[in-house]
Amino acid sequence: MRAVVMEEFGGPETLRTRQVEDPVPGPGQVLVAVAYASITFVETQVRSGKGPFGRPALPRIPGNGVGGRIAAVGPDVDPDLVGTVVVTTTGGEGGYAELALARAQDAVPVPAGLELKDAVALLADGRTALLLYRQAEIKPGDRVLVEAAGGGVGSLLVQLAATADAHVIGAARGAGKAGLVTSLGAASYVDYSRPDWVDRVMEATGGTGLDLVFDGVGGRIGTEAIGALREGGRVSVYGMASGADADLDEGELRARSIDVIGLTAAPSPAQTRALVVDALNLAADGKLRPVIGQTFPLDAAAAAHRAIESRTTTGKTLLIPAGDARG
Repeated sequence: MRAVVMEEFGGPETLRTRQVEDPVPGPGQVLVAVAYASITFVETQVRSGKGPFGRPALPRIPGNGVGGRIAAVGPDVDPDLVGTVVVTTTGGEGGYAELALARAQDAVPVPAGLELKDAVALLADGRTALLLYRQAEIKPGDRVLVEAAGGGVGSLLVQLAATADAHVIGAARGAGKAGLVTSLGAASYVDYSRPDWVDRVMEATGGTGLDLVFDGVGGRIGTEAIGALREGGRVSVYGMASGADADLDEGELRARSIDVIGLTAAPSPAQTRALVVDALNLAADGKLRPVIGQTFPLDAAAAAHRAIESRTTTGKTLLIPAGDARG
């Protein structure tokens, strides 16, 4: 099969397509003929070798989420699963390929009425956004700031918060994402590449400050967003796309009665699967729309990583191992 193999840490050019042996499913495993593979910002950080996630053993095939048809099963797996269209995590690697192994228990059938590419876009981002949304317990009228609102998780958080009748302020880099973010339900959009972006956030709240910040960026952006919270507000911290954490001064947070919520403990495998199922069903019912901004063929995995790192992408980025893809 063809696969993207990473043999060293570094820039996107380290992602090279190779012919490798087809994987064979072992006990408890299924083999998926990959139609779409998910790309995440975390994977670009792992590839660089400079992110907060350590350096896994090399060589490796990146990719933690795929969708496709089950082509074969391990010796102890129900053979009737062959032919089922599923989305699944791969356990951390192996997704950027024409064939990928996964645990049978991780494979989630795609519900009727939902396109496979949309299901793949929701596999990681949907479960993350849904978990964050439920933990935040948004109330009608809450003034909610969503950072990276044009991205995979952010675009879903905008929609979920809007369904709770919150006053959603979407924030991202550049003016070009304003139309997308407001079309998803945000009441207003703020470009945080502007030096006065926090002033604009405060204007959007009527000067009262934010009730909730979804911080997936961290660094200066996350720190400044937290500064725009009202007394007694809360921040959901779930990522550091900037490469650094937001500055959370515990003394200041206590003085302002700011509650920090977020992914303090990873959900169990059963909880993770349930979140995926819920996200897929919401999308199948037309209540959640994943934004797929760009797709790339397998040979262009390096270009896909460059696009994500340039901050010019919107929504989800997918690889298509077979057939044509348009960026």
